Amino acid sequence: MKVDIILCGVGGQGILSIATIIGEAAMNENLYIKQAEVHGMSQRGGDVQSNLRISSNPIASDLIPKGGADVIISMEPMEALRYLPYLSKEGWIITSSTPFVNIPNYPDIEVIKAELQKLPHVITLDIEGKAKDAGVPRSANVILLGAAQKALGIEYEKLEDAIRRVFGRKGEAIVEANIKALGIGASYSK
Repeated sequence: MKVDIILCGVGGQGILSIATIIGEAAMNENLYIKQAEVHGMSQRGGDVQSNLRISSNPIASDLIPKGGADVIISMEPMEALRYLPYLSKEGWIITSSTPFVNIPNYPDIEVIKAELQKLPHVITLDIEGKAKDAGVPRSANVILLGAAQKALGIEYEKLEDAIRRVFGRKGEAIVEANIKALGIGASYSK
């Protein structure tokens, strides 16, 4: 097994939580994992990007080369396009459809959507709306993770177990909200 993942979005959207859940699931399967340091500002509103590499064999570098990402998980549609040069030809983009307009010259969302739809493997979801409708508004990021489950090649149950371990100290209500969010997203996984 080998999967190279770029996680991107805006500070405060839960990118690091997604990385932690994926990493926990991978380590529990005795897989090798490397994560590059987060680039950008992890404060609320700044762009955030992280490389996460998982393999059944040792990993030499923590950085994903251009054209080498199997999956881009993006909490924000423009950020998905920003890292498009890193996506492999058969790679997947799983992204939120809702823009986080944090710059004055943010591109037209219709232009962004049109660019994304040119790609062969894209899942675009209104994760914020789905999270609010399901009563789990703080778990939109985990909905996105659920939608990425099959592209990641990690069994659903392994991600669910990782959520229990990662969020267990925060109480059962938080664990259950995130498991519910994972299930919502997984229903859109291709």
